[in-house]
Amino acid sequence: MSELYIGVMTGTSMDGIDLVLCEINESSCKLLHSHEYPFPKELKDEILTCISGVVTLKKVGTLNSKLGYLFARAINRFILEKRINTTDITAIGLHGQTLWHEPNATFSFSMQLGCPNVVSAKTGISVVADFRSMDIANGGQGAPFAPAFHEFAFTSLGKKTAVINIGGMANISLLYDELKGWDTGPGNVLLDMWIQKCKKQNYDRDGEFARSGKADEDLLDSLLSDAYFKKTPPKSTGREYFNESWFASHLPIFNTIKDENIQATFLELTARSIANDVKRSEAELLIVCGGGAKNGFLMQRLSELCKIEVLTSDALGFSADALESMAFAWLAYKRIHREEVNLSSVTGASKNSILGGIYG
Repeated sequence: MSELYIGVMTGTSMDGIDLVLCEINESSCKLLHSHEYPFPKELKDEILTCISGVVTLKKVGTLNSKLGYLFARAINRFILEKRINTTDITAIGLHGQTLWHEPNATFSFSMQLGCPNVVSAKTGISVVADFRSMDIANGGQGAPFAPAFHEFAFTSLGKKTAVINIGGMANISLLYDELKGWDTGPGNVLLDMWIQKCKKQNYDRDGEFARSGKADEDLLDSLLSDAYFKKTPPKSTGREYFNESWFASHLPIFNTIKDENIQATFLELTARSIANDVKRSEAELLIVCGGGAKNGFLMQRLSELCKIEVLTSDALGFSADALESMAFAWLAYKRIHREEVNLSSVTGASKNSILGGIYG
């Protein structure tokens, strides 16, 4: 029997609040509605300040509550605009906004903000949240989680398939033999950061700014020499590592490079770090989803570098923009039905787990 779930996702780019309504059963996840609502700039700035500097507990607690109210307003607006009957919704899958991801410490954790109790109270719907903590408690990285949903959605294609989700970070899923997946490194995060700095634009539409420049091979080699790219999976990362401070540590000896050439270098960093992992795999088909799938120049470079068939998930009937939100709607379904999620081979956890807590 099918049930209705709402999925809510804000990624490390914080470029919007992505909502979906999905009809889900044990064998399918059908997208019924989707919409992206704006992420307030002042709230994004507050979060970035928390990530990059010293922060008080009061600030973190206030942000947690603020984000809960923000998500609840977006969900209620979505329900109203799409004419959804609240009583038909089984649960909301709420990822929350990642503030810090620290999977390799002695006392590891992953912190997402957006109080699920507030969301449940203000929408009147049960919320499933805090998906990553149980995997980390069982020794896993707590990320990436997309491979489990990619396996559910794309395993019947008849080819050895890899899926790349390009959000703020990029992650790969290998959907053959034993499920594997990891974060390849930065996706859009450095591209967005640089064009905001240079052009006051939120993102590089279709990669036009990067296309106008030329990648600096010396700077690219310096960036690719980072230890993260040599680390073997399981591995995961985030904005707490790949950020402006990380790039600034490489820049002093390259401070004469033109802005458009730095943008081109960042795009090439994303493309090559992905392609290097794809080429080490046995993949015959690469499916690209996430915001990066809309960057025509990035898609061109992936096709040129990977030398296998490259498609966006849209070509297979799954919206590239909605796929990650769909994953968290599906993870909420798995939690409500107390089903373990097949992720231990991805994250390195000691066992598969039932993920998330139920609120409301």
